[in-house]
Amino acid sequence: MLDHEETFLFKTETIELANALSEPGVLDNVEDLLTDVITSPRFDSEVFTLERSLQVMLGRRTGTTLVGLLTVGPEVFEKVAEVRVPAEVLERLTAWRARFGLAIDNALNFLNNPDGIQGHNFGTQVSHVDDRSVLQGRLTLVRYNNEPQFFVADASVFLELAADVLDHLAPHLEPGGVEADTIARLRDGVAQVERKLAARQRT
Repeated sequence: MLDHEETFLFKTETIELANALSEPGVLDNVEDLLTDVITSPRFDSEVFTLERSLQVMLGRRTGTTLVGLLTVGPEVFEKVAEVRVPAEVLERLTAWRARFGLAIDNALNFLNNPDGIQGHNFGTQVSHVDDRSVLQGRLTLVRYNNEPQFFVADASVFLELAADVLDHLAPHLEPGGVEADTIARLRDGVAQVERKLAARQRT
């Protein structure tokens, strides 16, 4: 719940937003922008600039207020009706929140807290490049919205990535932070790489 100071600020910012949205054509322009972003195949990247686009359209503070109202909890959004904004503005805000709010909130949470990988899969493939065979890896990440994203690169790239991950994570690990089975797999992986390299050097 909002305290007295937060309630005053909320009402002030909501009134400023309502005034900006009441300008001729602004409601339709904002709705067009929201629709373009939500239906874009590049939604994840475009939602990152949504707030900036709204700031350009409505004003710096007002654009931020709109994004906040679309993603705020229902108990706070209900207080918009107490501010006595124009009926058409309240109607549009309610419709935008229902239509766009959850998707925008999920995307912004993912961008601000990029922990949205729900699962992964890794496979290998051999690609023929310039008359030679190249071992490649194919990494599939299942993201927060259940859509898979694929990355294909040469084996050396993924090995460098694995080394970078270990370099950055290892100094910050706490006791019990990694399963013993994972440690064993890491050791086995490094041992296999070393055996392959040693065998190649002997031939």
